[in-house]
Amino acid sequence: MRDAAINLRALPEQRDLIDHAAQLLGKNRSDFMLEAACDKAQAVLLDQVFFSLDEAKFRQFTAMLDAPPAPNPGLERLMAVKAPWQAGA
Repeated sequence: MRDAAINLRALPEQRDLIDHAAQLLGKNRSDFMLEAACDKAQAVLLDQVFFSLDEAKFRQFTAMLDAPPAPNPGLERLMAVKAPWQAGA
């Protein structure tokens, strides 16, 4: 049983668009919106934690991770700057 409320405000045009799409799928507004929001939330989360590679691409990816970093003069200059709290040291 659903008992957690989610409230939001929408423009009338947005509500009408959602209602039209929900009707085409034979759903009510709440079910349509909840399903759409959950689909988007899952996609966002998966984009942050999962990606798929074939075997060759996975080997290339792990080789890049294991390789020493390329020289980066800008980063070296940045790392050479003393922090303000170390300036007198």
